[in-house]
Amino acid sequence: MKRIFLLLALAAQAAGASLQAHAQVLTEKQISQDLARDIAIAAIEQCRKDGYQVTVAVVDKAGQERAVLRDDGAGPSTVNTSRRKAYTAVAFKRSTSETARLIAADMVSANLKDVSDVLILGGGVPVLAGDQIIGAIGVSGAPGGDKDDACAMAAVAKFAGKLQ
Repeated sequence: MKRIFLLLALAAQAAGASLQAHAQVLTEKQISQDLARDIAIAAIEQCRKDGYQVTVAVVDKAGQERAVLRDDGAGPSTVNTSRRKAYTAVAFKRSTSETARLIAADMVSANLKDVSDVLILGGGVPVLAGDQIIGAIGVSGAPGGDKDDACAMAAVAKFAGKLQ
C-alpha cells in the first residue's frame, strides 16, 4: 500500500512539474489594425483596377475581424461572405481554394464544409509573417473565386516587406 501511495505521489509531482513548464507567458505575432486596414484597402484598389466592386474582410489569427471594407456597389451578401472566407483561410491555415481542392480529392475532408462559419469558395488567403499565420484576408464580389483570390493575393504581396 505504501508503495502504491509513493508511486501516486511521484506521478502527481511529475504532472505538476509538467504543468508548471507550460505555465508561461506566450509571445505571438499578430496582425495590427493598421496593417489589416492597409491590406483591405489594397485589395479593394486591385479589384477596382480589375473592374470589380467587392467587400474585403481581414481577420486576426483567432478569426476575429480586424477590418471590413465594402466598396461602392458591392452586393449585400459580400460582407458576410468575405468574413467567412477569411475565417476559413485562417482556421485551416491555407487558402480557401486549396481547401476546396483538398475536399474535392478526399471525401473524408468534405465534412470540413460543415464547420460553423466555414465557406469553401475561392477568395480567402492567409496572411503570414515569415512562417507564422498572423491573420487572413477574404475577398467577395468579383465574378468568380479565382478573381477574388487574385485581388487577395495582390494585396498580401504588396505588404510582403512588412510581413517579415
